[in-house]
Amino acid sequence: MALKFALAVNSKGVFKKKHFGDAKQFLIYQQSGDKLILVDTLENKFRNLDEKKKHGSVLKAEAIINFLKENNINVLVSMQFGKNIKVVNEHFIPVIIYSESVDEVIETLSKHLHWIEDEWKLQPEAYKLFVIKHGIMKTEIEKE
Repeated sequence: MALKFALAVNSKGVFKKKHFGDAKQFLIYQQSGDKLILVDTLENKFRNLDEKKKHGSVLKAEAIINFLKENNINVLVSMQFGKNIKVVNEHFIPVIIYSESVDEVIETLSKHLHWIEDEWKLQPEAYKLFVIKHGIMKTEIEKE
């Protein structure tokens, strides 16, 4: 099975230190062997949903989760995740990155695809969080 990645970027296609759900758009990459290929760009039409009532809205999280599942996404990539990561990781593998450059992130992800593939194949109740900075680290997300 080829994995699909959603990269949370701004309107210029650059990562910013914002929560995944606050991104303007998602760049969709499909795994092809040991490479990631850009296949689509999806507007995040849910980024302002219910935010006036409560930051970290469950309604917003559910809408984005359903939208990404409809698009067969497996992995979410962002510079930041909010408290809804505790629900998100039940459906997707979350990855935190530290570079604003999509090209750098794609290159790094491609080098570590086997780690992410292994996590997906395990199909746990909740996926571990991957943090990619100078290397790659996998940790559990604590539930409240």
